[in-house]
Amino acid sequence: MKRWLFGLVGLLLSLSAPAFAKYEPKLGDDGLYRQDWFLNSFLDLREDLAEAAKAGKRFAIIWEQKGCPYCRDVHTVNFADDNVRNWIKDRFVIVQLNLWGDREVTDFDGQVLTEKALARKYRVNFTPTIQFFPDSLAATKGKLIDEIEVSRMPGYFKNFHFLAMFEYVWDKRYAKGQEFQRYILEKANQ
Repeated sequence: MKRWLFGLVGLLLSLSAPAFAKYEPKLGDDGLYRQDWFLNSFLDLREDLAEAAKAGKRFAIIWEQKGCPYCRDVHTVNFADDNVRNWIKDRFVIVQLNLWGDREVTDFDGQVLTEKALARKYRVNFTPTIQFFPDSLAATKGKLIDEIEVSRMPGYFKNFHFLAMFEYVWDKRYAKGQEFQRYILEKANQ
């Protein structure tokens, strides 16, 4: 009788295993972790921003590199949190670029560069870095590189700060002249 009971318990646990399965991002051939909801882009940033705006979302680029432990943590810690991932997924279109990559990307000004050349142009020096851009393509016209980006997440942030940065951009607090650090203090005090 004990065997039968253990067998039944084992069967029930195996049937419910997906409910307990840990969130696992996919590791690509290039050594970068992938999210299935990241934009599969033709790497024309003008089109990507326009597509995000048309969907009522904001546009961001996440820069990563092979072997980066903090890049892995963005995927296995931050995006593994259902609340964080779903909140961002519902409001942002994200394109993933490789700090050392050779794929060709068309910048907002029409210039075609490799990923690594674009990283140098935008002064992205380490990973992960997330760049946030205006909510319309018109807001990029005639602006210098430093003026196009509305905010930047320089490095790895734990979940509270990670989500807060996305909220900060979504709420356009940068446009109201509020620094991210002040926003965090305000949020922490609530």
